[in-house]
Amino acid sequence: MANINWRTINVDLLDPESPANFSTTTLAPAVPPVSASEVQNLASNIKQLLRGRDSEGALRGALENPPYGGDAPAKEVHLATVVEILQSIKQSDMSPMLSRIYGSDGGVEALDVLMKYLYKGMSHTSQPSSASSRSMSPQQTGFSQIHSRSGGEGGGQAMSVLLSWHEKLVEIAGPGSIVRVMSDRRTV
Repeated sequence: MANINWRTINVDLLDPESPANFSTTTLAPAVPPVSASEVQNLASNIKQLLRGRDSEGALRGALENPPYGGDAPAKEVHLATVVEILQSIKQSDMSPMLSRIYGSDGGVEALDVLMKYLYKGMSHTSQPSSASSRSMSPQQTGFSQIHSRSGGEGGGQAMSVLLSWHEKLVEIAGPGSIVRVMSDRRTV
């Protein structure tokens, strides 16, 4: 009998159901590529709906066509469009609109996409810009004070809007929406 050190055998390779034996790329669903021009056209169509006072139609259009296969600039354009739509809707119209979307066909998926945009928008408004990082001043306490008065005040307003939408969305769709968004590999 050969002298084999059993401790050095990778037993995961022997198991056919082991994650080492299949590609993890199969876990993410295939998404078609989306060009930046397609996202720009969609954004202009959505803004046309918004100018025509059809904010629910604009929101549905943005949520039903997320650019999962787009590059980073295309996704940024779509994020800006969604945030613009959300900022244009009055707070009293949020819950009824979300309830109508939730009750429609594909409503759960649409609200999950909205939750993705809320989280992405919150992550972008909370990151300090390069301009605000240059305007830090050391305080006598040893801590730094970030001065965001030079045009960074809009981030607080955007964050307030996004948090209001998040609150209403969790009321309508429930906490399951958060779990689905966190576990979905498709990013907006």
